[in-house]
Amino acid sequence: MLAIQQEVDLNMPFKRVLVVWGCVFMLGTVTAATVPPPVPSYADVSYGPCSHQLLDVYLPQGAGPFPVLVWYGGIWKPSKHAPDLNMFFPHQCAVIAVQTRSMEDAVKEKANPPISYVLSDARRALKYIHLHAKEWHLDPQRIAAGGGSQATIPAFFAACTASAADANASDPVDRELVKVVAIGFWRGPGSIDPKRLQEWNPGVEWGAPAWGCTVAESLKRYAELQPVISKWSPEYFVTKETPPMYIQNDWGLTKPADITLANYSVHSPLWGVGLKKYVESFGVTCYQKYPGLESAKYKDMWDFLIQRLQPAQK
Repeated sequence: MLAIQQEVDLNMPFKRVLVVWGCVFMLGTVTAATVPPPVPSYADVSYGPCSHQLLDVYLPQGAGPFPVLVWYGGIWKPSKHAPDLNMFFPHQCAVIAVQTRSMEDAVKEKANPPISYVLSDARRALKYIHLHAKEWHLDPQRIAAGGGSQATIPAFFAACTASAADANASDPVDRELVKVVAIGFWRGPGSIDPKRLQEWNPGVEWGAPAWGCTVAESLKRYAELQPVISKWSPEYFVTKETPPMYIQNDWGLTKPADITLANYSVHSPLWGVGLKKYVESFGVTCYQKYPGLESAKYKDMWDFLIQRLQPAQK
């Protein structure tokens, strides 16, 4: 079985933990332990047959219809969490936390490639939300997608692929066509293509378990794997119609002294620099912020998402 190691962002403010398939080590001070978790308006909504395919829907007070941020949980182990609702509720924005089947599930069930479980679920969840928008008092024309760290991958994939629909599908979810208005990246990569990741952030080892092998093997077998990689790595679906994006990192281009190299490498702003250049080559609007670089127009990623969800935004 593959050993998968990745930092998981669990809450806002983020608690950082290192997960090595069943072993959890606290890396920082837990500030949210004494704060009761928010209560969803609709909890553990099932959007598929697996017990891990779940949504939590958080609605502000009012009649709606509410714009909504769809926020994805981690990919290595099943998880769902909402960012700080106090940022969104004052602006009458709903938040939905998404949990998908995990890489752990995929490896156990020998899915090929393992990442297909996570990403197909991510797209299905977005379509399911769109289908149930009226029931949950949501505005289906004002949906944004985002995630932190590893969860930027399902958020990006869903946002780029949910605009395709099968009008003849027997499942009504597959007939939904979703066009999101914004994508938010919190300190995460925008690709799981091992060659592209090396180009953007040289020397980093991340993401290869998505293809069922090590980083070294994925690079050695790149020509063989590339047709599959292009089917699942989200940046392959970028077009000029891709919605505006915002990439934010809490560390700059120099590693902070109190952060391990392994942690810094997989959350480096270098990935965002490469992704921004890549999507802008298609004509996509992309903002980036990290210490040493302030973005234009928006204070930060959260401000960007909230403003993009407002009716006046085009």
